[in-house]
Amino acid sequence: MLKKIAYLAPEIPSLSETFVYREILALQKRNVEIIPISVHSPKLIDENPDIQELLQKTFFLYRRSFLTILLDNLIIFQKNPLSYFCTLDLVLKDIISIGLIKLNSLKLFYHFLQANSVAKLLINSQCEHLHIHFANVPTQIGMYAASLSKITFTFTSHANDLFENRLLLSQKVNRSKFAITISEYNRNFLVKQTNQPEKIKVVRCGIALDQYPFSHHTKSTNKKVIKSLGRLVEKKGMKTLILAINNLNNQGQEFLLEIGGDGELKEELKSLVVTYGLESKVHFQGAIPNHQVFSWIDDSDIFVLACQQDSQGDQDGIPVVLMEAMSIGVPVISTKISGIAELIEDGVTGYLAEPNNPDSLADKINQVFNDSVNLSKITQQARQKIEQKFNIDIIVNHLLTYF
Repeated sequence: MLKKIAYLAPEIPSLSETFVYREILALQKRNVEIIPISVHSPKLIDENPDIQELLQKTFFLYRRSFLTILLDNLIIFQKNPLSYFCTLDLVLKDIISIGLIKLNSLKLFYHFLQANSVAKLLINSQCEHLHIHFANVPTQIGMYAASLSKITFTFTSHANDLFENRLLLSQKVNRSKFAITISEYNRNFLVKQTNQPEKIKVVRCGIALDQYPFSHHTKSTNKKVIKSLGRLVEKKGMKTLILAINNLNNQGQEFLLEIGGDGELKEELKSLVVTYGLESKVHFQGAIPNHQVFSWIDDSDIFVLACQQDSQGDQDGIPVVLMEAMSIGVPVISTKISGIAELIEDGVTGYLAEPNNPDSLADKINQVFNDSVNLSKITQQARQKIEQKFNIDIIVNHLLTYF
């Protein structure tokens, strides 16, 4: 088994990408040494001691001066000029394939320069393999770094990096040991884009189940508490959720909706609530600190995430927050989009509405309100689904096989 692996991702250890540091921590428990490399400095960080320790070990690419980057290039060139020129040839071929005068071509050359800093770290640390999260910028840096340091690499693709920013996908898959993605939906998409089915594997994101004890969520109050958590952006479908809530209000249902998260649509969503006179029924909680997410979701009757495709074609993969809610026994409602149906089977492990459809979403919420007899069975089956398919221990076994 490999003993030393580098991990490269946009932000380590970031609250917006908890699945990355969960993999790292789980691998470390298997006595695998991880060299964490982050493109950017994380904006939001968990206060957990393990996360703070990971933060101290992380190498941050974009913190360094341009002079330092150039010096790293000189060092790699002096150590192995053949690898340097072979990798530079790859970069030039990639630039030609996307167009010499495009902005992305200039970015690719910058990613090559950054890759030399990664390669220096990989060589000095004697890393045996590089794993990368997200198929866009991190993989553009990582595939050149792997070439420079003469080690294998794998990468995991998620959502935006496939559906909106899919530069050089065929080249990335071809050069990788394996291209990993989080759902069968994504795998089918990648196969159509690259025509390399044998190299594309599904390894889902997962959670550490010992941190999420299961319980039945039954409350004596008639006023149901509905919660939703995510960035306030188009693809999270918060507008659709508010419109569905307006439908329920017009039907005379008693409920309270709490929305956690922040983002560019915050003021627009608040105005929508005022327009429909829902101020007493809809509360905006703002960003929820990671250490409070469990207790916040736990104190709810239903968790809803109304995912949809946005105007740029971006959509969610399989949101981890749905796994978290399912693991602790909260009934979940989401939509029939992307890989979500691989997590939630309608009427079996949760409920699925049509995306961007307030009426369909309201119907599903009503179904949960009125289906208390079956909820116990559904939430138990949801927990079993997480244990069998989305357990971090199982995920790490698969990753080590492909690494």
